[in-house]
Amino acid sequence: MDLIQIGSVKSPQTEAVDEGWGEVVSDIELQKGLGVGLQGLTEFSHALVVFFMHEARFDWKNDVLRRPRGKDDMPETGIFAQRARSRPNSIGVSAVEIVEVEGDIVRVKGLDAIDGTPILDIKPYFPDYDYVEHARVPAWVDRLMEGYF
Repeated sequence: MDLIQIGSVKSPQTEAVDEGWGEVVSDIELQKGLGVGLQGLTEFSHALVVFFMHEARFDWKNDVLRRPRGKDDMPETGIFAQRARSRPNSIGVSAVEIVEVEGDIVRVKGLDAIDGTPILDIKPYFPDYDYVEHARVPAWVDRLMEGYF
């Protein structure tokens, strides 16, 4: 499997936290020469950003089955039923608002990735692909996400 880092995050957020990401404005700085690949992105309001959570660590013993964010009021849940950063492959995906595109830089709002995070891909948000009407989630997800964005 070959993955390449297409860019990195420049953000005021330097530590992974569990709330307040909704107002964070970050720049995604692409590798030189890839800016041409951003042509047409400004016609979209949102994008999906795929990134590598380079500071996350996965412990098979403790992270395969755990309580989300380690909270006692959350059910014990498998890692594939969570969006936790400690995963077998530390790949993150976030839907973000596109603020502006200039040269090799995409400024976004709501990206929950810290400064220096490697970017693997940027995809425009397509409602036909990315939106699921009447999606179902367990009740604990709403409690867990309070204040996250």
